[in-house]
Amino acid sequence: MTSRGDDETKEPFWTLPLERLTRAQWEKLCDGCGRCCLVKLEDEDSGAIHHTNVGCDLLDPASGRCRDYAKRKAKVPDCVRLSVTALKTISWLPPTCAYRLRAEGKPLPDWHPLLTGDPDSVHRAGVSVRGRVAALESEVEIDDLPHFIVLWPKRWPRRRKGGVV
Repeated sequence: MTSRGDDETKEPFWTLPLERLTRAQWEKLCDGCGRCCLVKLEDEDSGAIHHTNVGCDLLDPASGRCRDYAKRKAKVPDCVRLSVTALKTISWLPPTCAYRLRAEGKPLPDWHPLLTGDPDSVHRAGVSVRGRVAALESEVEIDDLPHFIVLWPKRWPRRRKGGVV
């Protein structure tokens, strides 16, 4: 890997504190799983967040990436722009999220594309939304969203034989 932190540390940039990342490094930290682009429902009484397998209309279910990342806020006003500050208040990021992991001082998982050099490693590991999105948001009536609640976005993928994902 040629992407490194500053010349003094010679550490991979993804091991640096999030506050020290450049914008380009920050963007590369995303593994492309697409879990954050699934519609979430909040229980009005308990505040609990429930993930669905319904994707944002801009989500490409095959790649796990946004179809129009540069203009996403204009097209989807409630799209959340992650930042170091926002990470302190967002409780719904999946446990596998690189931003969440690094904010908690944890390393990237072994399947992360920055470690493997392969953007498809997130899909092979069973972490991404590929093959799991039932519909896009515009295809589902809001009252029907509770029927699409799923648990997998809040979980780590199961380990395969030999401990390899």
